[in-house]
Amino acid sequence: MNDKHGLKDKVAGKLKEVEGKVTRDKARELEGKAQQAKGKVKDKANDVKEDLED
Repeated sequence: MNDKHGLKDKVAGKLKEVEGKVTRDKARELEGKAQQAKGKVKDKANDVKEDLED
């Protein structure tokens, strides 16, 4: 499976963020937010690549 759109990172990041909030683990919450941001960056990079190919 090719994760070129970053969906896996966004979903996993959201789960980590929620886990961190529930357990009051700020490090885990921040790790989740960072992983979500990584997924968003992958999405944007893919959009740019597709625009350049057109």
